[in-house]
Amino acid sequence: MESRISAGAHVGRDFACGAGCVVHDDVSIGDGVTLGNHVIVYEGTELGDGVNVADFAVLGKQPRLGARSTAKSGSLGPLRVGAGTSVGSHTVLMAGTTIGERCIVGDNAGVRERCRIGDDVIVGRAVTVENATTIGDRTRIQTGAYITAYVTLEEDVFIAPMVVTTNDNYMGRTEKRLAEMKGCTVRRRARVGGGVHILPGVEIGEEAFIATGAIVTRDIPPRVVAMGVPARPVRDVPAEELLENQ
Repeated sequence: MESRISAGAHVGRDFACGAGCVVHDDVSIGDGVTLGNHVIVYEGTELGDGVNVADFAVLGKQPRLGARSTAKSGSLGPLRVGAGTSVGSHTVLMAGTTIGERCIVGDNAGVRERCRIGDDVIVGRAVTVENATTIGDRTRIQTGAYITAYVTLEEDVFIAPMVVTTNDNYMGRTEKRLAEMKGCTVRRRARVGGGVHILPGVEIGEEAFIATGAIVTRDIPPRVVAMGVPARPVRDVPAEELLENQ
């Protein structure tokens, strides 16, 4: 199957693509970019030098919102993917999102519109990042985690597999939820263990450690270990585990 590269796309040197790729108008592709088989790159998308995209990925897709969606509507800018970033197979990256340099987005991941992802970030296999989320440099999100809309993960955060974040205390009931809808904030260098659930609007402090299986219902201070249901601080993070001492 032949690929279709629009005459209105700007393609850099040493570009390679597999079978069945579709590249739309006004796409900008840097030098040394590789697209796998059956990749679709929608209008306006910008791929930096050395970006590698695996088979069946979809880049720059426009969202279609439900009639009752709380996501912001309106025009979106292009999807921008920074130099040296790798995008996995069957991954979908929406328009209006910026992904930094040297990131890895794993197979079957999805990143919604209006997200800002820093440099050297890992978004693991089958991770979902919902709209209007911010992720700082060097943050790692592992397999199957769910990052809901309006979340902030600062720099050097670690999110273990199957973590769930939430942003709506009313689960879709009453108009009051619209004023109070808010994702969590995880401050720089904090670590969140496997299977943790984080409630709306909670702040996890810098260098905090949330133990596996905890349910975080209230703010957690910086540099403490918290565990349990609900999560409570039990001791300080050992000095040798603080990132500043590594």
